[in-house]
Amino acid sequence: MASSSAPSPQIVRCQGILFDMDGILISSIGSVERSWTTWARMRGIDPDIALGMAHGRRAIETVAMLRPDLDAEAELKILEDLEIADNEGLRALPGVNELLRSLPADRWTVVTSATEKIARARLADGGIPVPAQLVTANHVTRGKPHPEPFVTGAAMLGFKPEECVVFEDSASGAIAGREAGCTVIATTFSHTAESLEAAHYLVSDLTGVTAEYHESGLILRFTPLIPVP
Repeated sequence: MASSSAPSPQIVRCQGILFDMDGILISSIGSVERSWTTWARMRGIDPDIALGMAHGRRAIETVAMLRPDLDAEAELKILEDLEIADNEGLRALPGVNELLRSLPADRWTVVTSATEKIARARLADGGIPVPAQLVTANHVTRGKPHPEPFVTGAAMLGFKPEECVVFEDSASGAIAGREAGCTVIATTFSHTAESLEAAHYLVSDLTGVTAEYHESGLILRFTPLIPVP
């Protein structure tokens, strides 16, 4: 609940960090929207409807909802090829590289709705270090907003979900993180503050989010956009 007072700096302690990819680590919205628009037109779907459903979900699930009469695996391959071929405008978002450099490699990973092939290509194109292990659409049977991706990510790091912080930019991702039991910090890069009500904290981007590593774990410091009750 918002108040009239200015937001106060916050400290969050955790053991691991689970980063969404698109809209958190890299700006890929142009590629995503162009690829989905192309596919939607190929399949006689209103691109606005396709884009409204695609953000934050596994593509195979979105395809199945939009065109249940088609072979979802075959359509996923088409979309995958479109997205990998379109890397125009891919870039690391503000504050990302600074934050990642402050984190031990075994304390963070990526949890994305993209396929592994897309995720690895996109991270490389954006100049983001690719974790040894990451959670993609290929690693789960139920995508966001189901909590399975973040439960899987926490286990991959060797921690309980409640010991982890999630960074997300979509409503479905924030819900998934919250349902998993993680602390959710959402950015307003691609969605409105109102749609991110499942998040514990809101920030504009990762600029100003700092991390320190101690024997007891990680200490995150940041100032949220909205005062914390």
